[in-house]
Formats: sequence, C-alpha cells, structure tokens
Amino acid sequence: MAGRGKLIAVMGDEDTVTGFLLGGIGELDKHRRPNFLVVEKETSLAEIEETFRSVSHLAGAHAVGALCPSLSLFPVGRGFLAREDVGMILISQALAEQIRPAVAAHARALPAVLEIPSKDHPYDPARDSVLRRARGL
Repeated sequence: MAGRGKLIAVMGDEDTVTGFLLGGIGELDKHRRPNFLVVEKETSLAEIEETFRSVSHLAGAHAVGALCPSLSLFPVGRGFLAREDVGMILISQALAEQIRPAVAAHARALPAVLEIPSKDHPYDPARDSVLRRARGL
C-alpha cells in the first residue's frame, strides 16, 4: 500500500451510502471487500456490528464462534476497524445508536469514526459518543 492514501468507509441507509458512492469513495480491496455497507430492513444487527469491527476485536474469534455461531460465518478481519486501508469510517448516527457499545469502545485515532446525519434522522450532538469524548480532551 505504499504511496496510497487511506480509504473512507461509509455505513448507513441506501440514500446516504449512494450519495457518498456517487461522490467517488467506493472501492474494493484486493480481497474484493467493499468499503461501504448499505443497511436495509433485512440487515441483521450482527452483520452491522461485524462490518464495523472484526471478530478478533471481541474475546477471540474461536470463543465468539462458540458463543454465537452466526458470527463465525464472518471472516476475521472483515470489519472496517480491522482494515489497514481504512482511515475514516462515516456512520449514520441512527446506525451508530444500534451498535453504540462497539462505537464507544473504539479508542484508537485511526480509523477515525464520525457520526453523520441521514435523510430520516437529523444529527444530534448529545448522542454522539465520539464528540463527547473529544470535548472531554
């Protein structure tokens, strides 16, 4: 990856993600993993959280597979937090609320996590755990 910048990943509803894709952020890495997730009504909470972080960030991939067999279907390293080519994750605030413990647990500088509004859910600074943490610095 020498000489290349980091990607921006985006997670949200179809309209939000489509807007960013039309802006040119859509990429596939060498393993054909996209840097975006369109969340629909059928998208499971486990898939959303797994796309945000990898199984290896939980108590070990084997332990998680034993506790929750559906998570063992996702390959280790699939999540945006585990990808070295992702420098920023844009996540709609409504979606971040659904996986708040995972978002709040992320403490590294990179990838930076930014909560954004969506068409149906305006931005509320009081619910943004990343902003609250930044204000505390």
